Amino acid sequence: MSDPLTPNGWQRLRALTPARIALGRAGVSLPTAPHLEFQLSHARARKAVHHPLDVPALERGIAGLGLESIVLDSAAPTRAVYLQRPDLGRKLSEASRQRLAARGAPVPCDVAFVVADGLSALAIEANAVGFLGTVVPMLQASGWTVGPVPVVTQARVAIGDEIGAALAASLVVVLIGERPGLSSPDSMGLYLTWAPKPGLTDEARNCISNVRAAGLSYAAAAHKLMFLMNEARRRRLTGVALKDEAETLAGPDTAPHRNFLLGD
Repeated sequence: MSDPLTPNGWQRLRALTPARIALGRAGVSLPTAPHLEFQLSHARARKAVHHPLDVPALERGIAGLGLESIVLDSAAPTRAVYLQRPDLGRKLSEASRQRLAARGAPVPCDVAFVVADGLSALAIEANAVGFLGTVVPMLQASGWTVGPVPVVTQARVAIGDEIGAALAASLVVVLIGERPGLSSPDSMGLYLTWAPKPGLTDEARNCISNVRAAGLSYAAAAHKLMFLMNEARRRRLTGVALKDEAETLAGPDTAPHRNFLLGD
């Protein structure tokens, strides 16, 4: 019996990317296996969006790094409201503002890391503590002072501006779960802002994206972040005027790939 699947000539590309390419076809339809894999990936992406952040586990992980954590939440009272009202995810709840105020006058610090669930709490649970464990010792060895680490639920990126100002941080770095893709439900983003304060817009920030086991490694992300932070402090700015010109770390994933279109 002949194979019912018609192969795709671009199939060799599948060894280079998790993207859904060169899947072949069965008649005029997608083969059953890729169709089921798509449905599974879609379910994982939906789960990532609605999964509640395991705050106690993060607190324990952060404490294990020798850092203090502060549990906060945004003005969005539920996940449903958070998804429907992005503006509420960009500011703290009144209870969280009072919690910060009750701590008294903040001790100024060079950088405050904010851990936020964003659109994928799974990404934060999988990557936040591991990444902090990589980058914080590098910063401390370079003389940076690191403030307490707020863990914020129902949060958007801009909430870091209000928190950074409240903690008297020269620079804020928000670790946040990125919008899940169909091949990346666990991708974490890093957003850094110099002189954080409420009311800043996205042009004032820099972003390092796709930090995860199958994406940008902790070492490579920390290398990029260190470059941007040092430049931000030197030039006293972040955003569109600050470019990522860090040299790429050498490693097995940086080896040049031959163009498959050139043939054997």
